[in-house]
Amino acid sequence: MSDQDRKRTPEMPAPKVVEPTIFDLSAPGRTGVTFPPPDVPTAPLPEALLRADLPLPELAEVDVVRHYMRLSKFNYSIDGGFYPLGSCTMKYNPKINEDMARLPGFAHAHPLQPFETVQGSLALMYQLQEWLKEIAGFAAVTLQPAAGAHGELTGVLIMRAYHGSRGDTKRVKMLIPDSAHGTNPASSGVVGLEILQIPSDERGNVDLPALKAACDDTVVGLMLTNPNTLGLFDENVEEVIKIVHDCGGLVYGDGANLNALLGIVRPGDLGIDVMHFNLHKTFATPHGGGGPGSGPVGVAEHLVDFLPTPLIGVVEEGEGEMPPLFGYFTPAKTIGRLKAFHGHFGMLVRAYTYIAMHGPDGLRAIAENAVLNANYLQTLLRDTYHVPYERICMHEFVAEGRIEGSDVRALDIAKRLMDYDFHPPTNYFPLIVHEALMIEPTETENKGTLDAFAEALIQIAAEARDQPELLHEAPHTTPFGRMDEVKAARELVLCCWLPEDYKEKG
Repeated sequence: MSDQDRKRTPEMPAPKVVEPTIFDLSAPGRTGVTFPPPDVPTAPLPEALLRADLPLPELAEVDVVRHYMRLSKFNYSIDGGFYPLGSCTMKYNPKINEDMARLPGFAHAHPLQPFETVQGSLALMYQLQEWLKEIAGFAAVTLQPAAGAHGELTGVLIMRAYHGSRGDTKRVKMLIPDSAHGTNPASSGVVGLEILQIPSDERGNVDLPALKAACDDTVVGLMLTNPNTLGLFDENVEEVIKIVHDCGGLVYGDGANLNALLGIVRPGDLGIDVMHFNLHKTFATPHGGGGPGSGPVGVAEHLVDFLPTPLIGVVEEGEGEMPPLFGYFTPAKTIGRLKAFHGHFGMLVRAYTYIAMHGPDGLRAIAENAVLNANYLQTLLRDTYHVPYERICMHEFVAEGRIEGSDVRALDIAKRLMDYDFHPPTNYFPLIVHEALMIEPTETENKGTLDAFAEALIQIAAEARDQPELLHEAPHTTPFGRMDEVKAARELVLCCWLPEDYKEKG
């Protein structure tokens, strides 16, 4: 964001935007592509598939390109500005990752090719498995899960299969701290487990007496997010893990916040039994609309046999200067296949590139700078916004989005930030903090950006006291004003737009 952009008057009225649809731009006779005469005999199309009245728009290629370029500018992106979404880790994605994923040998490979013809791709995946094992301290890794929540599901299925293989079928409860990621209860519930929430103590750790009271021989395990969604590293993490292990349960590590631990703490060394990695959060593969995702899962030695099939391994050792031959194998007690083919390969190439470019020292620097940035920003803001846990944070922190003497809420503050050309932080999560603003600057932002962001939030706090209506009606400078988000969620529009006259025809 330029200095000129930062100086833009936040009270400036929003421009009125009436964006034409692709049908509005249509004109009879316009064409984007002209096909040559066919060089093979033609055949009649099936009558049942012909629709003479289908209102396809008629446009030149330049009209279509300009239309979608205009629409794209309404979206905020990490390439366009600071994106402090807590929990989501919206860090910059280096463009070399994209270049590598587009190399013809990777981009044009087909998953059904004989493995002898894609040895380079298999070698990359095998090496990525080995690196992830080393980074997090596990015995084996599967790259198959398609996203973080899919990795959670994989881990929960592995935990359940482990207990089942030992005849321990009465274990039906999953313990989940109230500071865990929101997908954890869903991942356990979808496989039929009972969910028992464990509260946090006054310092934001898992409450040890409550955990001990919940642990018995019906517990499958604990799903632990560490650092948790408060941005805090659990001060008693080893004791938490021991309590669960002592009752025969397993500990699942939600690896979404691994960005704070790289090169410093290995979850496997702490005693975590199974954990998923969010490649978009920690290893800079695209997040959200730029996806698809990828959620590899690492396991300790006693869970290796339960991993999904297939895993990638060396099927024949190389001799002399010949490289080894890579292929697939099936773990002895596998939970089965979790994804068509072998995960999202393009994301794996990007993560491989990111790890290779940084190396061990660079990965540690990522975590150190992410933690430094978060603590710097927390220090700038804590005199203006209440931070409920007075501790050094990890990669993110949670403040309360309310100002003494004002009726503004976290949502008002978030919307007002858009007038200052910043994407809002995460709102109302975690639920245990009132009017939560969850802020994660990541390691890829510089001091100037963090200073400008803090300055905007401090100015908004002053506005909340003096001009609360300014916040209630924000944003003011965006192409579109405040949306009715409840209505949008409850009354989804899932069909494509069609002209009114065509709708009337049914």
